[in-house]
Amino acid sequence: MTSAHSGGRIRVAIAGTGAVARGSHLPALRALHDEVELVAAFDVDEQAVRAFCTEGGVPYAYTDLGRMLAEQRPGLVVVCTPPAVHREQTQAALRAGAWVWCEKPPARSLAEYDAMTAAEGPDGPYAAIVFQHRFGSGAEHVRGLLARGDLGRPLAAHCQTTWYRDAAYYAPPGRGTWAAEGGGTTMGHGIHQIDLLLELLGPWAEVRAMAARLSRDIETEDVSTALVRFRSGALATVLNSAVSPDQVSRIRIDCERATVELSHLYQHANKDWRITPAPGVPAERLAGWRDMGPDVPSSHLAQLRSLLADLRAGRRPRASGADGRTSLELVGALYKSARTGAAVTAGEIGPGDPFYTGAPPLPAAAEGVRA
Repeated sequence: MTSAHSGGRIRVAIAGTGAVARGSHLPALRALHDEVELVAAFDVDEQAVRAFCTEGGVPYAYTDLGRMLAEQRPGLVVVCTPPAVHREQTQAALRAGAWVWCEKPPARSLAEYDAMTAAEGPDGPYAAIVFQHRFGSGAEHVRGLLARGDLGRPLAAHCQTTWYRDAAYYAPPGRGTWAAEGGGTTMGHGIHQIDLLLELLGPWAEVRAMAARLSRDIETEDVSTALVRFRSGALATVLNSAVSPDQVSRIRIDCERATVELSHLYQHANKDWRITPAPGVPAERLAGWRDMGPDVPSSHLAQLRSLLADLRAGRRPRASGADGRTSLELVGALYKSARTGAAVTAGEIGPGDPFYTGAPPLPAAAEGVRA
């Protein structure tokens, strides 16, 4: 397919002008100003969108998404709004002919995600999800080592997102509710490291989980744990928390010939990866494993650069379609297992399954017990 955006700067619009748009997307777009032109922004809060446009040098401010799409005809729409409106806004942008880069979580349920991707064309436009932890030199290097089998077969793994979110974080309307966010710390925070784990280890096969509201005055879970079996046979533990003062994001994978570990918080660089060899690994082989090349940190910028290359080439980007769905499916299966007490297998949650349209709210007295 020949892309309509193979030459010239790509016209970009932002939907939602909150913290993630200001702090992550705007700097990434500015860094790639030779490739993109930020022409408009949308928000239901007129004062907020006008302030965003003034501060960011964005020419046009809108409080009507449809009007912005019709008048500005962007080639890419960056969706930074709350999860409850991701489906309808992504569909609107795709139907207007724009590619979409949608913040995580991509949707509140698998049903909503499938409705989003159904609006894609057979050859585009496509909707990619913001899973920036997949990108950067360290993640790319380790993914290659594992894919080639250089480290031997993956055997055991650990995926951890233990963050701290206090009462002030949950104060805004809708925060910590199933209706607005589709889940708690697993969906809103842990999905980043879960997605990276799946990127590194490949398809999962089965999950057994528990989730509970232990401390925060919210509807959703503030802690979850899971045991995951991968199609390869590897076993993993997953821990997500919003009640951990010592904050860390971590992935550890024990392979036959080495252990790979990543420890960081919100962004990782080459220095955050560690490879420990098994006894007998030659020094020169270990040196090659540890050589990650020029340092490219994981970031919105790293993913945006890749996304723009795909857009210009007219090819499906990473973290879109089935590839973008896999972490959401595992989160949904974790919730189902936590509610039912039974193991959930990959592909089990589909139309007709009550969890396909989203997990039901926790019981009122879910503190300290299985969700």
